[in-house]
Amino acid sequence: MTLPQQKVTISPNEYLEIERTSEVKHEYFDGEIFAMVGASVNHNRINTNVIVELGGRLKAAGSACTVFSNDMRVKVEEAEKYTYPDVSVVCGEIELEKVKGLETLLNPVVIIEILSSSTELYDRVKKFEHYQLIDSFREYILISQDRCRVESYVQGDNTNWTYTAFTNMDQVIVIESINCELPLSEIYYRVKFHPLTVDE
Repeated sequence: MTLPQQKVTISPNEYLEIERTSEVKHEYFDGEIFAMVGASVNHNRINTNVIVELGGRLKAAGSACTVFSNDMRVKVEEAEKYTYPDVSVVCGEIELEKVKGLETLLNPVVIIEILSSSTELYDRVKKFEHYQLIDSFREYILISQDRCRVESYVQGDNTNWTYTAFTNMDQVIVIESINCELPLSEIYYRVKFHPLTVDE
């Protein structure tokens, strides 16, 4: 009879020590670490487009908001979770956890994830649930990389979230919490879809 293997868990401090010296980024939750795998061309193009466009528009508007790439780790303190959103935006003072020479963002206002087939369900459900534990968090944006589809969740005054889907290149998503507009045509600049996956 073979006994089931026990799950090996590590502490947040052990995770951060690994992350400090690792060449590969990892996310952390419930004592486990998960390696971040390489992304596709479409994913990288979308990620770059969003950062460049958001950063430029916020700078031109004289905004106090700052855009971070997926190199900025975010901590969900209540869930003891560390993650690397594709894009995050913080407004005003940047709050950081500083441990072992590492800086981790604590107060994102907007989080943007680019969906892939392997992570889509997790991004839509469990990750969104965790992000909602962050007090500063107000908007969650999901971007498909294989078709023209951007989905927005905006927190209302009563903590309910309003959902809107955008599926046309002529549309513009308004990111309310940072007072910024982002055309889908800019999000998907030079992104090529398979003909069968493009929304009509």
